[in-house]
Amino acid sequence: MIAGGTLAFRDALPAGGRLLGLDVGTRTIGVAFCDAGWTIASPAELIRRSKFTVDVARIRTLVAEQGIKGLVVGLPLNLDGTDSPRTQSTRAFARNLEPLGLPILLWDERWSTQAVTRTLLDADASRARRAELVDKMAAAYILQGAIDALTMG
Repeated sequence: MIAGGTLAFRDALPAGGRLLGLDVGTRTIGVAFCDAGWTIASPAELIRRSKFTVDVARIRTLVAEQGIKGLVVGLPLNLDGTDSPRTQSTRAFARNLEPLGLPILLWDERWSTQAVTRTLLDADASRARRAELVDKMAAAYILQGAIDALTMG
């Protein structure tokens, strides 16, 4: 079930439980987890995209290993908030995750990559190191925004 917003997502979840955040790109998927109390999101891993069945198999494994109760998928909107071709492919990716049987929240990720890249530049990370970290850190940034919204109301 893809939730219509944070309240619907929270209502579909048990009280607490770990969440998995995804930053879905064309070549990679950044993955992050948060703790069961929805306090902090942490970058976890980078999935190199291949066939969807392979990608979802890895996500399914992570869900089982980590006891995940819900998914937060970054939604790449245009700067003016409208959909783009990438937005549509991300929505399709999220719909294809519905058989996992977990609530799914699509979360606005317009500024995630820029914010994470700025943080890595400030930390003087090399270009290679930034490339290695940016997607999973963006997933954590997306997930942190969602859990902050979930715990404020």
